[in-house]
Amino acid sequence: MKDSHVADDVAKAAVELFALQGYATTSVQQIVEAAGVTKGALYHYFQSKDDLLFGIYDGLLSLQRSRLDEIIDRGGPTDAVLRAACVDVLETTIDHLAEAAVFFRSMHLLSAPRQQEVTRRRRAYHDRFAALIVRGQAESRYREDIPVAVLVAHFFSDVHYLSQWYSPDGPEEPGLVAAQLADLFLASLRRPGG
Repeated sequence: MKDSHVADDVAKAAVELFALQGYATTSVQQIVEAAGVTKGALYHYFQSKDDLLFGIYDGLLSLQRSRLDEIIDRGGPTDAVLRAACVDVLETTIDHLAEAAVFFRSMHLLSAPRQQEVTRRRRAYHDRFAALIVRGQAESRYREDIPVAVLVAHFFSDVHYLSQWYSPDGPEEPGLVAAQLADLFLASLRRPGG
């Protein structure tokens, strides 16, 4: 095994085990056995199991935020930009389903400073996403009778539960599921009677 792959192999084994049996019940020994490395090799790249868990959050948050920024920075009509943002977060969640399962189940198990960092970064993402809804409201496209925070929570509840019901082995194609959920959300934003 090449040295450059050790960290990736350890992180992959950790994600799979955390998703399968939970963070709290996964031991470092199980991770090193699944990765085919020694504890010394794991601790060369990661100081603790908390580092492995935080890496899952860091990776997914960084990916989704950079993609959201790219979508918004490209510009375009509000509906198209918001739809693209919705489809993207759904597709990237499906593409990283094991990480998403860990993400939504284990945040409370991170160390307190890391919980705060994840919360800050999630809020920043949600604020940028919410600004698209506010933009649509200013254009008289989207409803104003429901607080923006509730509308955002409505959409992200679908994202959070994907790892509970979506199966890559099932008949639903990821792109189709993402498009359908995005379209349902956009329909729910329309002004009543509009």
